[in-house]
Amino acid sequence: MVEILDYDLLVIGSGLAGLRAAIEAARVGNGKLRIAILAKNQLMRAHSISAEGGSAAVLYTDEGDSFDLHAYDTIKGSDYLSDQDVVEFFVRQCPLDILELEHWGLPWARRDDGRVAQRPFGGHSYPRATFASDRTGFYEVHTLYDTLLKYDNVDKFNEQFIFDLIIKKDRFFGAMAIDMPTGQIRIFKARAAILATGGLGRLYGFTTYSHLVTGDGLAIALRRGLRLKDLEFVQFHPTGLVPSGILITEGVRGDGGILKNSKGERFMERYAPTKKDLAPRDIVSRSMMTEILEGRGFKGPNGLDFILLDFSPIGAEKIKEKLSQVREIGIHYVGIDPLDSPLPVRPAAHYTMGGIDVTKTGFTGITGLWAAGEVSCLSVHGANRLGANSTSECVVFGKVTGGEAARWLLTSDTSHSIEDSDVKDAENFIADAYRDKGDNDPYEIKRELWATMDRYAYVFRDEKGLTEGLKIVRQLIERSKLTSVSEKGNVYNQNLISTLEMRNLVELAEVVMMGALERKESRGSHFRTDYPKRDDENYLKHTIARKVAGKIEISYVPVTVTKWKPEPRVY
Repeated sequence: MVEILDYDLLVIGSGLAGLRAAIEAARVGNGKLRIAILAKNQLMRAHSISAEGGSAAVLYTDEGDSFDLHAYDTIKGSDYLSDQDVVEFFVRQCPLDILELEHWGLPWARRDDGRVAQRPFGGHSYPRATFASDRTGFYEVHTLYDTLLKYDNVDKFNEQFIFDLIIKKDRFFGAMAIDMPTGQIRIFKARAAILATGGLGRLYGFTTYSHLVTGDGLAIALRRGLRLKDLEFVQFHPTGLVPSGILITEGVRGDGGILKNSKGERFMERYAPTKKDLAPRDIVSRSMMTEILEGRGFKGPNGLDFILLDFSPIGAEKIKEKLSQVREIGIHYVGIDPLDSPLPVRPAAHYTMGGIDVTKTGFTGITGLWAAGEVSCLSVHGANRLGANSTSECVVFGKVTGGEAARWLLTSDTSHSIEDSDVKDAENFIADAYRDKGDNDPYEIKRELWATMDRYAYVFRDEKGLTEGLKIVRQLIERSKLTSVSEKGNVYNQNLISTLEMRNLVELAEVVMMGALERKESRGSHFRTDYPKRDDENYLKHTIARKVAGKIEISYVPVTVTKWKPEPRVY
């Protein structure tokens, strides 16, 4: 039997964007809306807790920062692919939301004069990364969750795996889910929803992402005919810990840490003479890989050659105060105390710049459906995100979409019904997933996908590699249809969930590969060694991918330019 639960609004995802959206919807709804927030894991265990370094905001115009400066830094960092009208709104909203979090109890770090502290971050021309030690995401999630508890009209559902949306004639009706503890199939009937399901980072093997982040919302949107924008732009964070990929925050370099090659050289002085180790992430990642490929790296396990991240210029007391978690990570995962020795690092898949194509208010084009956070693409980040802008984006646009959805619901008299065919579709989807169709191992397919993406769609790309990678990915898609779920039970059937996640990932990999193959230029995180220059004449435009009749179609839409014309990126 399929269980049907009835709500006005669903918030699908419980990271920063989802939590903030739920709070705003509850506040605007003022008790008149029935809201459900659905977590894939636990509400306080979303991947957002892994954010370490900070959230960007202009707090000190009296000390030299400005909204135009933050906007310019973001647009330049994006390699001019961000939509500038959205960026201008974003930078003006950030400080309001950062201070709101403080009023809700977030323990931001303090300067000696008692004002909120900020640290330097890559590509920013002013220290505007507002932080809470090196656990910023953790404190932000907990603060938002505690605030959400004030609203008793928000029902919280943990461990819900969303596998499809009910959309008819471009209108949202509900979401299909598996209650993972019991295996119960559920339909969450609702008049509106906000997708806040995060990115697609587990396309890659070497990544800072938790295993939760399998692009579920993006894959459902693709299958449902929504437009995905700029998915070829995947950010590689320069300092993923070798061999695990665990994030070592940019705050290390913001607080004075430096990168060194096997010759002991601070090599970033050659690549970015002004910003050095605090150049934007795409530039630092390419510089590191150049050092490694030219033989000035260190040999690592399983081909994971690395560069050293030296903490010594920071000083022991400052490390203990501001980077305590990173120190613990070094000790526990590689047996190295950064107080004594540098950590081994290399670029790791870290962020999805692209996502579901949405308007400035997060509207997807489907009546009743919005998207916020990393699953969406408002084009704040363009081709390369500046560090500390993502957590701010989640809070800013989580608030925007929550308010928009609630106001629409309060003024809309739409009624929804779940039909027998919807129930049958949900049952058939899961029954088909359980059905034995072949001996392809879903875990092996995922491992092959990771190896393919790490090899062919990494920091450096070219036509030969992308063509080969796309060929392999399409083979994996066909194999993903011929698998068997070895565990047949209902309770916490991780084999079933992993199989569905794998299918989401291989479908998204095709979009990433196709977008990268078609974009014959280098811009931001997308660097083609066969087209090493940025080509504004032909590619100052967003990639749009849509599935039509079972095939991916690629088209383009223009970038919005307000007052910052494209210029060379020099740091």
